[in-house]
Amino acid sequence: MAYQTLITPDQLRALPDALILDCRFELTDPTAGARAHAEGHIPGAHYLHLDDDLAGPRRAADGRFLGRHPLPDRDTLAAKLRALGLRAGRQVAAYDTQGGPYAARAWWLLRWLGHAEVAVLDGAWDGPWSTDTSAATPSDWQPGEPLVGWVDADALQRQLGRVRLLDARAGERFRGEVEPLDGQAGHIPGASHRFFKDNLGADGRFKPTAQLRAEFDALLAPFAQDQVVHQCGSGVTACHNLLAMTHAGLDGALLYPGSWSEWSADPARPVARG
Repeated sequence: MAYQTLITPDQLRALPDALILDCRFELTDPTAGARAHAEGHIPGAHYLHLDDDLAGPRRAADGRFLGRHPLPDRDTLAAKLRALGLRAGRQVAAYDTQGGPYAARAWWLLRWLGHAEVAVLDGAWDGPWSTDTSAATPSDWQPGEPLVGWVDADALQRQLGRVRLLDARAGERFRGEVEPLDGQAGHIPGASHRFFKDNLGADGRFKPTAQLRAEFDALLAPFAQDQVVHQCGSGVTACHNLLAMTHAGLDGALLYPGSWSEWSADPARPVARG
């Protein structure tokens, strides 16, 4: 059985050949995830770093700022996953310990590379941890056609008012009351707010699909699911909302990878507050 959105610890334990990706990360301490992996991880897991593996250079060749976590080079990421043993049909399970935002970024990127059999660990790992370094058998896997879509800043600006734009940041950042990471506070005009942690229940697991569906249906109306664009601070936690929508049967929404970090760095782009 293939898992394409979420996977429980019990389901993961039942898969002897899953490729497990440890995606733990701290925005305020970029070395914290790697240290945590060295101190203990799910047996067999390989570590992927948000800045080094799941994102590309922050500036284009012409010097334009692309945001804090632009999409990585497709071939570079494919080579990394190939070296870890990814092959067609192999189940991938990604996890972090912060509710899934960094694992969701890996989920979206695997789908961007055309690999459907990828899921995020739903809830905390309740099995043993390991400090062993996991060996990998490289493969000849090649990426396929993307299973997800995305939009750049210029295209998004042309579509403002004709799409439902959902911002996954915390409410105080969305309203422009504080901005700890980017140079300007506020949000993209016309955006609606959906804090990514609202996808989780009190137990730290994703809410039931029916509840997620009802919550997103209320947010999206009158727009269809394929008229939705997700963004956040740098295109990471937005993937959590994309994962939640997909899990609820609402596939087809787009990601704006540059998100607020790219948008707000351009003084020519409009900004809203409140």
